[in-house]
Amino acid sequence: MIKKFKDLMTSVDVLNTMYGGISEPYLSLREEEHGRELRVRVPGVRRESLQVEIDDNALSVFYLIPLISDGKLVHMPQVVYNQVVPYFIDVTQISAAFEDDELVIQLPFNKFYNGFNRKIEIGEG
Repeated sequence: MIKKFKDLMTSVDVLNTMYGGISEPYLSLREEEHGRELRVRVPGVRRESLQVEIDDNALSVFYLIPLISDGKLVHMPQVVYNQVVPYFIDVTQISAAFEDDELVIQLPFNKFYNGFNRKIEIGEG
């Protein structure tokens, strides 16, 4: 799985070189009472093309660009966002929906948001 995201990141440079640039995505991350909210918009990219995945505790937003290589159609991923999900976010409750032309990803807090506290007894070695 790690190789998959390294490949995704490499594709950014390849596509940028081949097509002379890419759209600059709009990303907004804000903290709310019950969690964080990530808003994503990529000018020139249909909202239905955006995909969201969690792989090995990393949240990724990307879209696929179709290319012809050796006469075959290949889809190269263009990564918009790729970050490890913090420990205080409930990974199992992350959700995504469209609001107008923006992808909105909800990242709800878990019980560790206010920190984890515990006294540790020291034993004899």
